[in-house]
Amino acid sequence: MTAFSTAVGELATDVLLPAGDGPFPAVLLRTPYDRTRHEAEARGWARRGFAAVVQDVRGRFASPGEWHPYAHETADGTAAVRWIRRQPWSDGRLVAAGASYAAHCALVLALDAPGDARPDAVIAAVPALGLAETAREASGVERLLSRAGWWAAHGDRRDSDESALNKALAEDPGLLAHLPLTALPERLGRALPSWAGLWRRPDRGHLVARAAHAGPPLLAVGGHHDHFTEETVALWRAWGGSSARLLLGPWGHPLTSAPGPDAGPAHRLNLGELYVRWARRALTGDLAPGHHGALALGGAGLWLPANVEGEPRAHRTRLLHGSAFTADPARPVRSDDLTVPADGPPDRCLLVTPPSPRPLDLVGPVSVRLRATAHTPSADWAARLVALPTDGTAERLAVGIVRRAEPAGREAAFTVGLGRLARRLRAGTRLRLEIAGHHFPAHARNPHTGDDPMTAAQLLASRREVDPESVVLNLPVLPSRPAPTDPAEEILR
Repeated sequence: MTAFSTAVGELATDVLLPAGDGPFPAVLLRTPYDRTRHEAEARGWARRGFAAVVQDVRGRFASPGEWHPYAHETADGTAAVRWIRRQPWSDGRLVAAGASYAAHCALVLALDAPGDARPDAVIAAVPALGLAETAREASGVERLLSRAGWWAAHGDRRDSDESALNKALAEDPGLLAHLPLTALPERLGRALPSWAGLWRRPDRGHLVARAAHAGPPLLAVGGHHDHFTEETVALWRAWGGSSARLLLGPWGHPLTSAPGPDAGPAHRLNLGELYVRWARRALTGDLAPGHHGALALGGAGLWLPANVEGEPRAHRTRLLHGSAFTADPARPVRSDDLTVPADGPPDRCLLVTPPSPRPLDLVGPVSVRLRATAHTPSADWAARLVALPTDGTAERLAVGIVRRAEPAGREAAFTVGLGRLARRLRAGTRLRLEIAGHHFPAHARNPHTGDDPMTAAQLLASRREVDPESVVLNLPVLPSRPAPTDPAEEILR
């Protein structure tokens, strides 16, 4: 192998070439997380015949300039692709690859770059599609904890401190409860001028909308326990290129290095090897057209074709308590605690299903339909689904949250989407459904005044009523035991 460092458009860039004379196809990875952390990944590509090019994005680590997340990646990526294709070691073919923010860098090349700078294939793992997508749920509710952690670690600085938020929370456990939330940088003790502007971005969904006009093959990889599962699936579904593949496992944001509680030995894949095999087929035009892929069935140790989806079935629930409750921002239902208070006034509506008489395979979107009343002009409704197996444990399955604005005291019928499940539940499992007014600190607390939760200086308690007879839990149930598939075969066909 031959390794060297250079500057491409002034940006720090490492190149690792395979042994031999070349020319070679190239893989471009542009990252804000320090290009030197990708040395092993680059060596893996080079050992398999690809020129690996890894670049620090503008304003991060060794690259000069100012760091403005999501602002310069099309222009800077275009310069990098054009430079690569001019090199004597390049055969002109190029794969844009990356995970999280780096996936955004790869995607904008495919969707926004001029024709001569567009990649021939794209690998987008756990894609952080844009500022608005990372900051808010599709319903508009603010993703407070994940964004506070990311901005504390990476925002408005050249380097990173992954533990910044945890260290701040250790000193002040109530850090994220202080108002206004836009003043968080002052409490962190450093300047974060882009923090307040993050919450003013209205442009959610633009990349997915443009994906219909995409040209190159796509491999979208995600985790059922990742922040961006819905965006990953939406990108795959919308992709207009000749070939789109989806790989969705029981993993968190770091993918296979962060397996979920429902992961098994069959879900331990060598993603690097799979990426290389897919890239070879994509560059030679050997992928079948259409949208295919594989998703893991958690709790069952097998994989299913990505287009398999259960039949929506309505499950009635029985009220345990809290048809009338108070959503009090001073004591919000916490996202990091599945314990339900046994005393005091209720802070949520609590319902439960009967034990399942047989194992259930749930594959597809989950939703809750209900009629409810809030006695404040603005109200968030958070629905959390928890599995209660016969061993006495509790496990969060899915969460959804919507923001409603109705006249105070007026009953409304609405639906809360809880995302997607791909999970086998054992016989005897009950499901607990919690309907609350908060899901904090994962999401910002609604102040119930109609004010912006990020700038609000006052919080009010909100009386709520849920009509328990109206609550319907819609689960995507596979009608029979599914036929398993091989994930590599689905990705590479």
